[in-house]
Amino acid sequence: MTEQEQLEQERFELERIEKQFAQCGQPVVCEEVREEEIMLPMEDGVSLRTIIYRPELEGQVPAIVVRTCYINNDYIYRATAREYGKRGFAYIYQYCRGTGGSEGEWEPNVNERADGKCMIDWVCGLPWVGNVGYWGCSYLALTGWLIADILPEKVKTMYLTHYGTFRHVSAYKDGLFRHDVLTAWAMENAGYPVTADYLESCRFRPHVEVDEKLWGKKLEWYRKWVTSTNASDEYWNTGVWGLLKEIPSRVKVPIYMGEGWYDHHLGSAIETYRALSKEAREKSKFVIGAWDHNFNVVVKGHQGEHFENDDILRAFDWFYDILAEGKTPEGSIDTYMIGEDSWYQRADYDLKDQKEYRLWLGAERTLLAWQGEEGTEEFTFCPENPVPTHGAESLLSTAQEQGSLLQPEPDYREDVVSFLSEPLEESVAVLGKIRAELDVETDAEDTAFVVKVMEVMGNGEAYNVRTGITTLGYRNRSESRVAYMPNTAVPVTIEMWDVAWKFQKGSRIRIDVTSSDFPQYAVHSNYAGCWALATGSKDARQKIHYGKGHVSSVVFPKIG
Repeated sequence: MTEQEQLEQERFELERIEKQFAQCGQPVVCEEVREEEIMLPMEDGVSLRTIIYRPELEGQVPAIVVRTCYINNDYIYRATAREYGKRGFAYIYQYCRGTGGSEGEWEPNVNERADGKCMIDWVCGLPWVGNVGYWGCSYLALTGWLIADILPEKVKTMYLTHYGTFRHVSAYKDGLFRHDVLTAWAMENAGYPVTADYLESCRFRPHVEVDEKLWGKKLEWYRKWVTSTNASDEYWNTGVWGLLKEIPSRVKVPIYMGEGWYDHHLGSAIETYRALSKEAREKSKFVIGAWDHNFNVVVKGHQGEHFENDDILRAFDWFYDILAEGKTPEGSIDTYMIGEDSWYQRADYDLKDQKEYRLWLGAERTLLAWQGEEGTEEFTFCPENPVPTHGAESLLSTAQEQGSLLQPEPDYREDVVSFLSEPLEESVAVLGKIRAELDVETDAEDTAFVVKVMEVMGNGEAYNVRTGITTLGYRNRSESRVAYMPNTAVPVTIEMWDVAWKFQKGSRIRIDVTSSDFPQYAVHSNYAGCWALATGSKDARQKIHYGKGHVSSVVFPKIG
């Protein structure tokens, strides 16, 4: 990004912040907002840079607390702080150790509980601070979750968006690493400049050595990420990650959880909401909209007037009601229904008595309402020529491919097999996890299979709804690697992340079956074992069995 582009982006962000606060409905009560910076000592003596914006008002004022590692967003924090200050709130933010002028060594995640506890106790001990709210998105939300069960009495609520506390869910899907999220993040936040090519880094084998070989320095924390493939591995169940999974069940204050259908933390966030204590859930709100990690609406095939992705305004209203007005929120799950431009509200996340709508893979690459005659489709999967990600729910760096996008024509590559239904006689409203059940085989010791679900509109344009991936080594939600005998047909279930989507009457449903989706996921080498230790790759001959005697189908959880 050029300097001019950076300035234009900053100007746009500042105008957006000012515009959203102008719509909040609360008047300016203080034009004078004092700014102060201190180096706040932590328990071990390391001092962290802490910036305080305080309105010139008598008595105690409510305060918003933020902890961050992203120095490039400093202008956003300051603009937000001034707007809160003008409306009678203090705004206090701190840079994590080793970032933004704070002392100490930057090591992601591990110090945030102790440092966050020290800061929040200090804030709550300030005589001029009244009720306190904690605000964070993404890594900033992580810093909040890590203290959510040890909050002082003054902290009345937390507003935590685009993060989940089940880290393995965000890192892996059936043994394959989410490169575009965590490899990209590691390169940006290594603690030193990494200039290596991103896609080359993702494809480097053995990947466990990419840090030293391409990035110039060994990163033990990244090596643990890429080699701890099992959900049951000690790494994900002890230390900070083990603690994070336990914290939601101990939370007592109201939590606002914000997510997007196309945010890479969605799967983990859903598990986090389910894990909340009953006390917290009864007064917490879980909102899932049609946006990505940056709150951009990313459903290109759908227009709407009710996207409501103004998160700055949502946050202010939430904090004002609880901190200034003393209100207790009523718990709910609010989800945006794509294709209907409406919000669906419910009290429980998991619905009872949902019906299933199933379409079976059939001859001539069709999707049928019944099982047809037995048949097989075949293709060759070459890891050195992976299918590029286009339309996805778990991207960060390759942002232009995130969301529901116009898709290529059916069978657009030799390693992409497309199945297409007849036009729907009635609309189908889906809420929950779409899943594909396939009978597959390969001549390799292990491999991957990918299913992408699309809605084909009346004009013939296809837009992706959900994508799922699995490996034979981690098939059927296995928490650790299982054996596979080459050239043996086995059933696999490819479970996709939740979605709320209304397929329109007259639309068709299409699924593409292939074996790669890069860089959303690591490319399988077609060898057995940990993906990050593979030194090479080989081609694999893939088979999909369908028709009578086979499970091959796609299943939609319906409402209404």
